[in-house]
Parts: sequence; structure tokens; C-alpha cells
Amino acid sequence: MRSTFSILSRLQPGKALHPVVFSLLLTLLLCLVYNGPLWRLILDQPYSNELNRWLFSAAFLSFMAAVIQLFMGLLAWPWLIKPVAVALLLSAAAINYFMESYGILIDKTMVQNLFETDVAEASDLINTDLLLHLFFKGVIPAALVLLIPLQRVSVKSQLVAQCLNLLVAGMLIGLNLSALNKEYASLFRNHREIRNLAVPSNYLYYTSRYLAGAYEPEQKTFTSLGTDAIKQPAPNGKPDLLVVVLGETARSQNFALNGYAADTNPALSKRPVVSFSNVNACGTSTAVSVPCMFSLMTQSGYKEGKARYQSNVLDILQQAGIRVLWRDNNSGCKGVCDRVPNQTPRQLNADADCDGSECYDPQMLNGLQNWLKQSPQSTVIVLHQKGSHGPAYYKRVPGEFQHFAPTCTSNQLQDCSQQAITNAYDNTIRYTDYFLDRVIAFLQQQDAEYNTAMLYISDHGESLGENNLYLHGMPWLLAPEEQKKVPLITWLSTTYQQSHGLKTECLATQKDRALSHDYLTHSLLGLVKVSTQVYDPSLDLFDTCRSSAATSERLAHNPASASKSAQGS
Repeated sequence: MRSTFSILSRLQPGKALHPVVFSLLLTLLLCLVYNGPLWRLILDQPYSNELNRWLFSAAFLSFMAAVIQLFMGLLAWPWLIKPVAVALLLSAAAINYFMESYGILIDKTMVQNLFETDVAEASDLINTDLLLHLFFKGVIPAALVLLIPLQRVSVKSQLVAQCLNLLVAGMLIGLNLSALNKEYASLFRNHREIRNLAVPSNYLYYTSRYLAGAYEPEQKTFTSLGTDAIKQPAPNGKPDLLVVVLGETARSQNFALNGYAADTNPALSKRPVVSFSNVNACGTSTAVSVPCMFSLMTQSGYKEGKARYQSNVLDILQQAGIRVLWRDNNSGCKGVCDRVPNQTPRQLNADADCDGSECYDPQMLNGLQNWLKQSPQSTVIVLHQKGSHGPAYYKRVPGEFQHFAPTCTSNQLQDCSQQAITNAYDNTIRYTDYFLDRVIAFLQQQDAEYNTAMLYISDHGESLGENNLYLHGMPWLLAPEEQKKVPLITWLSTTYQQSHGLKTECLATQKDRALSHDYLTHSLLGLVKVSTQVYDPSLDLFDTCRSSAATSERLAHNPASASKSAQGS
């Protein structure tokens, strides 16, 4: 990198460059300086000898540069290419930092996360290393290229140069594909992530498609589902009260309830809860997982655009006459709560629940008792946590709950030891344990008026440095288990178990069964006894543990579910 910068800095004002030559140098700079993860992958491939390793790497450089130069040459007009260069260098520097520091890949979901994040989440990613990286890899190169004079050429000369650029680039691409067809086929087949690693094409492609609305559905007419939904009364005449705690960035592997060595669940371990240990998320980011898990689609058939314009499970619950409330201590509900009552953190916070800009999850219980008294009917409340959101894990937990030490007290995870990162993350899991215990205690206070239950499930997991990966958001096919496996914990009051014919003891025998986010929607419908033709008992994780009387009652109210149950068995 230094040699490239020194070459640029030695260019004399009198040595003006043709705009197309300038664009070629810019292309080579982008390929060589901002693609560390890509070059590590290329160099780490198995080769017969060292000479072949470097020859193939040189060929790949020519192929990559030719593809980029096809487009860069078209922008090589004297009045245009320098602003383009500055924008590319600054943006490539930022993307390169996050790819190098956290091991992320750039794809549709990552770009969506970028546009949907809030100021608080974005501020957690700003640190000294990022600013220095932007300065040395972004600002300085951008300033140097601005100093390079460009030749004033005629339109004819410019068009001739651009045509030659297209010809040479096309020939290089063709030569590569003809001479190394087998090698490229094997490389791209075994490493589909290459397109997500190549800067700047990765972020330019996905960002342009996102802004152009390519991921928006063609048909935007809203489709109402479950319009036949009816709430079945409980035999004891009490309304149901279900609290769904939507976790953030919690991975199943770090829950003591699932066999983790550290004591991350001191409170819940004393409660009669069931923790399901083998649950897959629908995606590896909030933007994908949350809409998916509350939709009526399974992961295999999930389409974000389609889900946005049809009813989700909260809509169906509300259609059945159940009171629904979404309380959010995160960056929003990703469209899931758009048609139901919802409250943001600013409506809930008390000074005691916040530390500067950080408000802790238990504040979502503020005023909930009074809210319930306004209308004593069957109710489903969703509490969306800040949970374990990184990289500033230490911010998610008040000082008195920092149990594991030493902890990483920085958002620059690569500068912390593996143990310090794990300790900081485990403190967030232990604090979630405390929060869930508070939720259960709150529900127990309502036991005289309601049949109460709690279901906790996280949106996705997290990488803590395993294989040099941090955070989350990897493409599903490439993501490690740490980003896919999520906790799912249930608590059912004695009154609820008796009135709904559902026993915790039976659920405990199935705690290791393979489950996924696909089960959430239908499990929620089953938990509050909603009958509708869209309900699928084969995707209700509680259905196999219901008493025969409860199952017969459900079939009597919803005969259509009998055929679905038979198909799923």
C-alpha cells in the first residue's frame, strides 16, 4: 500500500495523465489495497507449487481489474473521474475496515442492515481504529488523486481511448476464461463468497439494487391472511396473557440451560422453564429473521417483499380479538408491528433505567401493569430486547451486573482477548437471564386474572472471534453455527398448564428436538388457542404435548388443522 501511495505522491504536476490511464491506476489501487480478505482466500487455495500460486493470483488480478475497468473506463471523463475516485476510495476504505476487522461479507442483507440501522447502533461501530483506517486508506489516497493533473483531450480522442479500454479489458477477460476455465469454475463453485468479498463491486452492486428497488415486490397489494381467526375460550374462563420476549443476538451455545459451562442462567435455572437447545434462526440478521419468524412462511419459502405485504401472526392474533402490544428497546420491528399498537423506548424510559443513551431491557416492563388494567382480555405482548447487540457488549449491561471478568470494554473487538470478548458477551446473556426472571415474576403477579405464559426466542446468533469472524450477518449458506443457533425458552404457569392441557414435563422430554423459527407463528396461535385455517399444528412445537382433551377441542373448533396435522406427521 505504501509503495502505491509513494508512486502517486511523486507524480509531478507537469506529468498529466490521460483520464483512461487515470481510471486504470484507480482500478489497480482498488484491487490491490482494499481487497485483503479476497487475496487471502486466493492465496490460501491449494496449488501444486509456489510458482503456480503466484501465477494464478496474477491472472486473477488481471481478470478482476479487467472486469472493473470495463465500467471504470466508461466513467473516465476529465470532469467525472476524480469525484468518482474520491467517492470510491472513501467508501472502499470504510467497507474494507469492517471486512478486515469483523470478517463480514457484503451482500443484500448487509446492505439492508446498513440502511435500516439507527444512530445508536451505528455509533457503537465508530472507534479510533475506524477513523485512522479511513484517514490513511481513504482521505490520504483521495487527496493524492486530486493532485494528479489530467490531460485535456478532445471528445474524439476520449472516445477512441474508451473503445481501446473496452477492447483490451474484454480480451483480458476472454483470455482468462479460455485459459483458466477449469480453475475459475472450481474456484467460484467452491467459494461463492468471492462476489461478496470483491471490493468495490460487492457494495456497489447490492447498494445500487437496493436503492433502485430491485428487492421490492412487483405486487404491493396487501393480502389479509387468517381472516377467519377466532379465539377459543379457556375452560377456566380466564383470559390468556402471553409475553413473547424477542431476544437480540443471543446464541444458544452460551446458555447454561443448554449445557454451557459458565453460569449464565442463575435465575432461570431455578425456574420450571424448558430450554430448547437445537433451534435454527431464519436468517443471520435482524432485518431478515424478525419479519421471517413472525410471517406464515417457512425459511425455505420466505420472500421478504411478499411477507411485507401480507398478514403476519400479530395481525392474525389481533383479528381474533386478542389485544396485542409491541414494546421495542431495539432499532424497530422491521415492519412486523406496523398494524398493531407499539411503543418505542422513549415512551417507556425512566431515568433509573438508562445510562446516558443506553436504556436497559427491564424498562420495557414500566407501566405494563397499568396498561393491562385498561382492558382485561386475552393479550399478547412482544418485548423486543437490545439484548446482546454488539460490538459494544459491555454497554448492554449495568455495572452491577458485570459478573464475568475481565471484559472487553471496547467496540474494537480485534484488540481484545478472546476471553475478554466472551466474558463481555456472557454478561449480556446473564443479564437477559435476569430480565426473563423479571418477566416471569411479573406474569406471576397476574396469575389471579390470567392464564400466563412466556416464550423467549432470539432473532439470530453471534460470532465472537471463532475462525476470525465477529458479529453476525453472514450469508446463510456460509454462516457458522454460532450465528444460526438461537435459544428458545418457555415458561408456563400452573394455571395455564391446567387450563390448556399442556404439561412442562412433556415439553422437557423434547428439549433437544430439531426446531426453527418456522415454528414460532403456529406455536403462538396454539398457545393462545386461536383457530384459523392458516394454523398448522405440525409447526406448533407444543402440539404433541397437549392432552387429548385439548387436542379434541382444537379439532372441534378448527377441523382444517386435522388434515394439516396428518400431513405433517
